[in-house]
Amino acid sequence: MHLWHLTADAPRTPHRVRPGEPVTLTIGTWPIEPGQQVRVQLRVEGAGRPRSERTIEARWERNQGPNSVWTASIGPFERGAKVTYTLTASSSQGVAAGPTVSFRVGPKLYLALLWHQHQPVYKDTRSASPRGSHVQPWVRLHALRDYLGMPAIVAQHPGIRATFNLTPSLLWQLDDLLDGATDRAWELSRTPPARLSSADRDRLLATFFDADHQHQIDIHPRYAELRARQARGASLDDREARDLQMWFNLAWCAVELRRGEVQLVTGERASMRDLVDKGQGFEARDFDRLEEEMHKVMRAVVPMHRTLQDEGQIEVTTTPFYHPILPLLIDTDRATIDRPGATFPRRFAYPQDAAAQVQKAIDHYKSVFRRRPRGMWPAEGAVSQASVALFGGARVRWIATDQGVLALSGRFGYQVSDPDVLCRPYRVVEGDHQLVVFFRDTRASDDIGFVHHRHEPAEAARMFVDDLRARFVDRLRSDDDRVLTVVVDGENAWGAYRDDGRPFLHALYRALEDDPDIETVTFSGYLDGDPARNLPAHGAGDQSRVDNLYTGSWIDEAGSKPGVDLGTWIGEPEENTAWELLGDARSFLDAQQATPASAPEAFEALYIAEGSDWFWWFGDDQDSGKDEEFDELFRMHLRHVYESLGAQPPARLWEPIVERVFVWNYGTSGVAAPAGFALAIRTSGPGLLSWQADGGPAHVALAKPVGGVMSGTVFHQATIGRPPPGARQLTVTFDGDADRDAPGFTTTLPIGAG
Repeated sequence: MHLWHLTADAPRTPHRVRPGEPVTLTIGTWPIEPGQQVRVQLRVEGAGRPRSERTIEARWERNQGPNSVWTASIGPFERGAKVTYTLTASSSQGVAAGPTVSFRVGPKLYLALLWHQHQPVYKDTRSASPRGSHVQPWVRLHALRDYLGMPAIVAQHPGIRATFNLTPSLLWQLDDLLDGATDRAWELSRTPPARLSSADRDRLLATFFDADHQHQIDIHPRYAELRARQARGASLDDREARDLQMWFNLAWCAVELRRGEVQLVTGERASMRDLVDKGQGFEARDFDRLEEEMHKVMRAVVPMHRTLQDEGQIEVTTTPFYHPILPLLIDTDRATIDRPGATFPRRFAYPQDAAAQVQKAIDHYKSVFRRRPRGMWPAEGAVSQASVALFGGARVRWIATDQGVLALSGRFGYQVSDPDVLCRPYRVVEGDHQLVVFFRDTRASDDIGFVHHRHEPAEAARMFVDDLRARFVDRLRSDDDRVLTVVVDGENAWGAYRDDGRPFLHALYRALEDDPDIETVTFSGYLDGDPARNLPAHGAGDQSRVDNLYTGSWIDEAGSKPGVDLGTWIGEPEENTAWELLGDARSFLDAQQATPASAPEAFEALYIAEGSDWFWWFGDDQDSGKDEEFDELFRMHLRHVYESLGAQPPARLWEPIVERVFVWNYGTSGVAAPAGFALAIRTSGPGLLSWQADGGPAHVALAKPVGGVMSGTVFHQATIGRPPPGARQLTVTFDGDADRDAPGFTTTLPIGAG
C-alpha cells in the first residue's frame, strides 16, 4: 500500500495557512482495497496555548483510476501556532506511513517596503557665506513635500510597518539649512522684484516652473496663469514676478500644509493655508512667514523618523555617506559594463575610500538616531562580492539590492521568476564576514514609481495588492515564511500623483492593513522577530547562502545587454573622463601624503565627488535636461580638493565635461544662442521638430522626454547639435499635438557671433 500528500493531485488547501482559515488535506492511496482507513495525527503548539494532540479520520471521497482520494479537515488555527501532522493508511494488507509535515500559521506573505530618499551635495562647501551656498533647492523643497509627510502617513496606519532610507548627504544638508544656510532659489525668492537683474528674471522664468504642471501648477489658478504667460513668451511685471517667487515655493509644500494646519512631533504647528488662500499680491512679510513655516517643517523631519523608529513602526536605514557606487570605488576594472562600444577608464581602485564612506554613514547615523543602523541600502542597489566585507566589517546586518543581481549570482544564477526563490533573504559570506541580502521585486517597485499614478488611488492600490496575490501569494509552495522586498524612490514619484500621492498612499496602506494574507514588516523586524506581533525570527543562520554575489545594481543601462550592470556610471566617454579627473585628484592627495586626518577638508571634497549622482548624468544613457549643472557641481567639488590644500586646480577642472548646450524655450525667446554651443529646443510636449539654418536644408528631430528627477518634471526636448559654421539664425517649426497640451509653433532663433 502507498500513500502520498502535497503533490499536484493531493494538495493542502490552502498551502500557506493564515489565522482563522480552515484547511483541507487531500491524500492519495494505492491500490483500491476494501477496509482502508487514513488517519491524521495532529499536533498544535505555540500561540500562547498548551500543546494539543488528536487523531482525525480522513474521509473517502472517490476512486480515481487505480487510486483512492481522501480528505481531512483541520483548523482553523490561531496566529503563531505551529501545526504538525503525520499521515498513516491501513488496510488488510498492512500499514503505510506517510510524511510528517509542519507549518506555522501566519500571513501568507510578508512585505518589506523601503522608501529611498536622497539628494546629492548641492552645497558649495567653500562658499564665503552660508546664504545661497546651496546651489539647488531640492533638499528644502522635498522636505516640505516628502520627507516629513511620508512617515506621517505611516503613523496614521498603525498596522503598517515600513522602512525609510535617509542618506547622510541628505540629512547633513538638511541640518545645514536649519543652521542658517540657504539655497539660491530661496535667495532669489526673497529678492524684491525691483532689485532683480535681467539675469535674475531669466532664472525666474527658466527655473521657477520646475514642478509637475498638472498636479503642482495647474491646480493653482495664479500659478497656472503665470505659466501661461511664460509659455507665450511674455515678460512679467514686478507684481507677477513677486507672485511667481511665492508660488514656486508654495507649490512644493505638502497638500496638508496648503489646505490646513499640521501638528508636528516637535510640538509646533505648521500651515501655509493663509498664503495659498491669499493667492496673489504677496509682500515681504509673506515671505518671512513662509520661511518660518518651512523651518518648522524641516525641524520636524528627523524627530518624526526617530520617534516612529523608537516606537517600532518604522526602521530607518542609511547609505554610504555621499551615495557612491561602492563596487566602482573598490575597483573600476571589475565593473560590469556590457553596452556596445563601452570602455574602461584609467583604473580607479580605492577600497579604503569605499570603507570610509560606509563608516562615515554609520557614525553620522549614530549621532542622529542614537543607535547603530542595522541595515543599509547601497547607493543605486550597487553591490559586489567584494563589497560584502565592507558592510560585514562595519557590522551592518543586512543590505538590499535588485532581483537582477540574484538572477546572475552564484554559479548558475537563480530563477527569480519562482516566488519561493525571490521572496526570501539570502546569506552572503566574504572571508570572516557575513551579511543578509534582500532582493527587491523590480515590477512591484517600478509600478509605484512609474505606473500607478495613471490610475485612481483606490484602483491603483487594488492593482498593487492584486499583483502581489497573482504573482506571489497564490504561487508560493514552501512551508517556510516568505518575504517580498519592494524598494521605491520615495520622493521623485509624487509630483505625478494627485495631491502629492497622499490619496494613493492612504489607499495602499488601508489595503495592506485589511488584507488577511499580506503583512508588512521592517527588514530588521523580519530578521529579529517580534513576539508582540507573533512574528518569528528569521536570522542569518536560517538563510541559504549565495556563493558569489554578482556585481550589479538596480539599473540595466539603456542600450546594454539584458541584465543589471554598472554601465550607467562608467564606460561612456564623459563618464570615463570624470573617473579620470577623480583619479587625478585622488593621486594628488597621495602625492601630498595627505590623509583624512591631516587633510579632512580635502578628503571631504573628494568623498563628495565620489558620489554616484554626477556619473549618472554624464553620457547619453541618462538626460536630466540640466546635465551641465551636475557637471559644474562635480568639477567644483574636485577643485575644492586642490584648493583646500592651497594648490591651483588643474585647468581641466574649469572645462566642461558635457557638451555645452543652449536650451531654447519661451523664457529665452529673443536671446541669441551662444556660438560654439549645441542647441536644444524645449517644447511643451511630444512632437516633431524641424529646423533650417539661414534657409538651408531642413532637418528633423523628435522632441523626447528628459528629466523626471529632482522636481519630478518631465520636459520634452530635441537636441539639434551645433549650427553650421557661420550660421546667423535658425528657423524652427514644432509640429505639436494641441490635444496633449503641446501646441505647435514657428520661431526664429538668432545665433551669436563666434
